[in-house]
Amino acid sequence: MICDVIIIKDGLPLFSKNFSNSNINHLLSQEDNLIMVSGFFSALNSFSDSFDSMGTISELKLSNNNLKLSFLKDSNVPDLIYLATYDNKSELVDVQQFLHRISNFFLNEYSIDEISNWNGKLNYFNNFENVVTRFLDEEKRKKQYQTNDKIFEFFNSFVDDDIKPLEIKKEEESVVETPEFYEYIPNFTTTKKINPKYYLTGDTSCKVYEEIDGTKTVNQIADFLNLKQNQVYSVCKNLIKLGFISFN
Repeated sequence: MICDVIIIKDGLPLFSKNFSNSNINHLLSQEDNLIMVSGFFSALNSFSDSFDSMGTISELKLSNNNLKLSFLKDSNVPDLIYLATYDNKSELVDVQQFLHRISNFFLNEYSIDEISNWNGKLNYFNNFENVVTRFLDEEKRKKQYQTNDKIFEFFNSFVDDDIKPLEIKKEEESVVETPEFYEYIPNFTTTKKINPKYYLTGDTSCKVYEEIDGTKTVNQIADFLNLKQNQVYSVCKNLIKLGFISFN
């Protein structure tokens, strides 16, 4: 969490706002401490400029609490520094990105002339607080999304390991050729109507007999009566043996 945002110009606090609810983290926002911190970081900035080969200082750690300080030097305006204090819940890279956003937007809101010719009154840049607050809210939402993603990943790791989805094995569909005689059409060989019950056994055989009309195939009769084709074909063979039908 980012606690303080301070913008320093020529060793003086040009803008300062504390966003922490903890009284411990309000030390820098107190006026006397704020002026000392501003002067210290301006001196530190000048020190680092004197030793280019050492690189720039981007983070400091306070030993008596969990606060860290990160600052960014603005190359567009001499002696302009953006400072942020933050706790262990925030990463340095995220804080640095936040400061870069702040610096870009600050120079869009105020001209270099306004900043360079600042009259020393702290309330001159008070409106910039709305911008900082908006950026911090965006950071909080981003962190919440990242936390939610980690929670989902955590639970999904258990799901992946312990509750693997059942794999549906696709059986290869074997192509079964329909026997040619299932397409035969049974047809009566005599016009004499008989009572099938005298010659056939079972209701199924009688039902097949009743469906024979010289137009329907064995398959069609089987589908209509919800029977298997071989059942219908067997009945037809018996009727052929009896001399009552033939296959067209």
